[in-house]
Amino acid sequence: MEETYKDRTSLVKGAKDIAKEVKRQAVKKVNKAVDKAQDGYTQRSYNRFQDEEDDDDYYVQGGSYGVEANDDEGSSEATEGHDEDDEIYEGEYQGIPNMGQGKDGMVALGQPMHDEYKDRHELETERKADEEELAQQYELIIQECGHGRFQWALFFVLGMALMADGIEVFVVGFVLPSAETDMCIPNSGSGWLGSIVYLGMMVGAFFWGGLADKVGRRQSLLICMSVNGFFAFLSSFVQGYGFFLFCRLFSGFGIGGAVPTVFSYFSEVLAREKRGEHLSWLCMFWMIGGIYASAMAWAIIPHYGWSFSMGSAYQFHSWRVFVIVCALPCVSSVVALTFMPESPRFLLEVGKHDEAWMILKQIHDTNMRARGQPEKVFTVNRIKTPKQIDELIEIESDTGTWYRRCFVRIRTELYGIWLTFMRCFNYPVKDNTIKLTAVWFTLSFGYYGLSVWFPDVIKHLQSDEYASRVKHFHNEEVSHFVFNFTLENQIHSNGEYINDRFIMMKFKSVTFEDSLFKNCVFEDITSLNTYFRNCTFVNTTFYNTDLEQYKFVNSELINCTFFHIRTGCQISFDDDYSAYWIYFVNFLGTLAVLPGNIVSALLMDRIGRLTMLGGSMVLSGISCFFLWFGTSESMMIGMLCLYNGLTISAWNSLDVITVELYPTDRRATGFGFLNALCKAAAVLGNLIFGSLVGITKAIPILLASTVLVCGGLVGLRLPDTRTQVLM
Repeated sequence: MEETYKDRTSLVKGAKDIAKEVKRQAVKKVNKAVDKAQDGYTQRSYNRFQDEEDDDDYYVQGGSYGVEANDDEGSSEATEGHDEDDEIYEGEYQGIPNMGQGKDGMVALGQPMHDEYKDRHELETERKADEEELAQQYELIIQECGHGRFQWALFFVLGMALMADGIEVFVVGFVLPSAETDMCIPNSGSGWLGSIVYLGMMVGAFFWGGLADKVGRRQSLLICMSVNGFFAFLSSFVQGYGFFLFCRLFSGFGIGGAVPTVFSYFSEVLAREKRGEHLSWLCMFWMIGGIYASAMAWAIIPHYGWSFSMGSAYQFHSWRVFVIVCALPCVSSVVALTFMPESPRFLLEVGKHDEAWMILKQIHDTNMRARGQPEKVFTVNRIKTPKQIDELIEIESDTGTWYRRCFVRIRTELYGIWLTFMRCFNYPVKDNTIKLTAVWFTLSFGYYGLSVWFPDVIKHLQSDEYASRVKHFHNEEVSHFVFNFTLENQIHSNGEYINDRFIMMKFKSVTFEDSLFKNCVFEDITSLNTYFRNCTFVNTTFYNTDLEQYKFVNSELINCTFFHIRTGCQISFDDDYSAYWIYFVNFLGTLAVLPGNIVSALLMDRIGRLTMLGGSMVLSGISCFFLWFGTSESMMIGMLCLYNGLTISAWNSLDVITVELYPTDRRATGFGFLNALCKAAAVLGNLIFGSLVGITKAIPILLASTVLVCGGLVGLRLPDTRTQVLM
C-alpha cells in the first residue's frame, strides 16, 4: 500500500493499539492464524479465537477483523477506504486480506498475521513453543485418563508384534541347516540367507520408522506387519533358493518396522511414572518370541514324517511347517491392530485435534469403566496443537498420469522421511543422536556377534570332540563279506575289498583312502560326509545309492555300472541329534533373560535408565571376557546364559531412553535409524566373529568385551530422562 492518509487520526491510533494488543496476545498464547480468507473460518478456528474475541471486544465479519462499530455507522471503519493522510505503521501485524483485496497485499487492521507473512524461523519458533506447552498438557491428560484396561489391551497387541520380531531373528538360524539340505544350497551360498534377512530388517527399520512419523504409528505398523506375514507364509511354499531368499528379504523388510513403531506407539499412551516399567515389561515379548521359536523348532523340524511331496518337483518338509507356525504371531497382531486406535499424541502433533480428543476420551472411559467408575467425566475440552507448517507439493493432478502421480507421491514421502531423519542431527538432539549411535552399535555388535553365531561355537566344540573319537583302519583285506550295518566316524586306508557286498547301509563321516574295490556291489546306500579318495573300483555295481561323482575324489572307476543313482540333497536327521542340541542351547539362552527382564522392569524407574544401561553393559563385557576360559560345552552354555541375562537390562533401558530423548515428530524416525544401525552391526559382528570361530576364540571374545565396556561408558554420558515428560 503506497498511499498515506491524514484524516481520522484518532481512529487509526485506536486501530494501532488494537493491532498491538492482538500481536502481543498472539505471541503470548501462540494462536493459530486462519489458513485462507476465502475459505472462511472453520469451527476449530472459531473455538480457538472465541475467548480472545470476548476479551478484546473485536469480532469477525466478512473474513476481516474490525473495531466495534458505532451505533450510527453501518460497518466497521477499519475496512473503509482511507484518505491520503492516513498513517501506515510499517512492520505491524495488519491481518489477512479479504476477498476483495487481491494482489496489492493490503490487510485489515486488527487481525492476527497470516502465516504467509512470517518467515520459516518464526513459524518454527512458534511451533516449538506449542510443542512444549502440549507436552506438559498431554502428560496431565494421560494422568487423568489413568492406567488400566486400554493400556493392557494395547500392551498385548503390540507385544505380539514385538514377539514376531524376536521370532524372525531365530527362524533363520533354525531353518538354515534344513533349508540348505532341502534346496541343495552350496556352502558358498549358505551365508546369504542370514545376511539377506538382516539386510531387509535394516532397510525396513529405517523406512517404516520414518513412515510412522508421517502417516501414524498404527497405520505404519499395520502395513509392515502385513508385509512380513504375507512373505513369511509365501516363503514356506516356494521351492527355488533364489525365490526363497527374495521372500525372506521382504519378510525381514516388513518386520524391521516393528521395534521402532511399537515402542513409539506404546510410550505415547503411558504416563511418566509408568513409562519405564511398562516399556520394560513390553520388552519381555521379544524373549517370548525367542522361546516360542526354539520350542517350535524343537517340536517340528526333526519330525520329517510331517512332510509330503507332489512328484519330484514339489517337496514340503517339516521345516516349512515350522516357518508357517512362526508367522502366526504376526498374523495375530495384524488382526488385533485393526481394533486399536491411532496414537493420540501423533494426531495432536499433526494438528488433528478432534480425532485425538475422541481417542483420549475413549482411553479415559475404558479405564474408568474397568475401575467401576463409569460416571467419571473426561474434563478436558481443549488441547493445544502445534502450529502446522505446510509443505506445498505439486502432484500434477491435472495433466500427469496416474503412475506419474504415484511416482511423485512416493518420491515426496521418501524425501519427507529423509528430511525428518536429517532433523535428528539438528540442535538440541544432535549430541544425543551421536551418543545413542555409539551405544546402539557397540551393544549390537557385541550381543549379536556372540549370541547369534554362538551355535557355531557349540558345533565347533562338538566337531572337535567328534573328530577326536575317529577310528582308523589300515591295510584291511576283506573278501566275500556282506556289510549291512552302519559305518560312522571312520577312516579306512590302503584296504582291499574283493567280492564284497554293501547292502542297505549308512555311511556317516566315513572316508576310504587309497583302497581297492573289486567285483563289489553297493546297493541301497545312504551316505553323509562320505568320500572315496584315491581309490580304485573294478567291475563294481552301484544300485539305488546316493554316491554321486563328487564323492569319488581322484578315484579311478574301471568297468563300473550305476543304476538308479539318487541325485540332489537328502535330509537325514534320523541319527543326528545335533539339531536338538542347538535348539536346546538357544532355548536356554533365551530363557536366561527372564530374570534380567524382571529386574530391569522393577528397577527402571527406581535406579534410573542410565545406571541400568551403563552398569549392564559393563557387567556384560566382564562376563563376555570370562567366556575365554570356557573349556567345555556346559561351561560355555552357562556363561552364555549369564551374558544374555546381563545384556537384556541394557537393551531394555536403551529402548526406554531412545523413545524419551526424541520429540514426537521424529521419535520413530530416530528409533528406526538406530535399529537399522543395530542390524548393520549384527551383520558385521557375525562376519567377523564367524570367520574367527574356527581359528581362535580369544579375539572375538576380547573384541566383544571391549566394545561393550566402551559403549557402557558412553551411555553414562546421556541425559537422564527419568523425570522428563514425553516431548
